[in-house]
Amino acid sequence: MESLEQRVAKIEERNASVELDKAWETSWTRTGLVAAFTYVTMGVFLSFIDVMRPWLSAIVPALGFTLSTLTMPFFKKVWAGKNGHE
Repeated sequence: MESLEQRVAKIEERNASVELDKAWETSWTRTGLVAAFTYVTMGVFLSFIDVMRPWLSAIVPALGFTLSTLTMPFFKKVWAGKNGHE
């Protein structure tokens, strides 16, 4: 059987991993990378299907993603309040 210290060490290790994942999910680095990848992907796709001014049009989904990312914490708080998780 594991010792108490080993069990606590595993829990602390898991907590550190969860905290790192949460920090990544809310980081500006992640938001910027996903917005950039969205922009490039949409620019290539819109070019491929011969849309007029594809790189200008590709800004729309990238901005949409960024705005949704920035507003989600607010809506999460509203949802949590309405569902008794304040």
